[in-house]
Amino acid sequence: MTDRRPLVAANWKLHKTLGEAVALAEDLYAALTEDGEAALRDVDIVIAPVFTALARVHAALSETGIALAGQNVFEQDSGAFTGEVSAPLLADAGCTYCIIGHSERRQHFGETDDGVHRKLEALLRHRLVPIVCVGETLEQREAGDATEVIVGQLDRALGGIAPADLHDLVVAYEPVWAIGTGRTATAADAQAAHAALRAHLEGRDAKLGADTRILYGGSVKPDNAAELLAERDIDGALVGGASLQAGSFADIVRAAL
Repeated sequence: MTDRRPLVAANWKLHKTLGEAVALAEDLYAALTEDGEAALRDVDIVIAPVFTALARVHAALSETGIALAGQNVFEQDSGAFTGEVSAPLLADAGCTYCIIGHSERRQHFGETDDGVHRKLEALLRHRLVPIVCVGETLEQREAGDATEVIVGQLDRALGGIAPADLHDLVVAYEPVWAIGTGRTATAADAQAAHAALRAHLEGRDAKLGADTRILYGGSVKPDNAAELLAERDIDGALVGGASLQAGSFADIVRAAL
């Protein structure tokens, strides 16, 4: 990694009751501080629980420096949109980040690049840091289209937004074929994808390309995190299954130091 500050985010997906979520958050803080404060001091740590647990987890972590994220957001701030959660509501629950464009949203709920763009605009209006996910399927990768796919997803998600408005942007590269499968891109393959994404951002604006943190997501575990995070353009990780165990996630965070 470079001198960009590392960021490691936990996506708890559809797991944990209120009590379980608070207990996991408290266990994570204990695991991160058992050998000092270095992890909390030198790495940005973000947790994305289910919507119903956001406020309770925020209260449990309020004095720890660990940030909170929504797993998704609706493009409108309010209105007759049953079942949706808006950026103002996420902020009110204590969120400072939000994941958008996750492959599971694209696969199961029909989310499009245009929809991700509208969600990004909503987050920026309310000063929430977007974590924009991009990634290719196995078929797209085997066809040699991986770079075109992920750069295209990012380009359409950002649309015509001015670089100055994207100064806190976070991008997460998550090869779809590696999410929850136990398969992981090699460090070299992940670096190549991250470098392509950074080059695209640099094409928009040199500072945007230099400053944007690009995370790797896709079966990140304690035993592969250090190799992945050692790559020049990999600035952290978006962690799924391994984030449901406090010790495992803490080990991944330490790999980013």
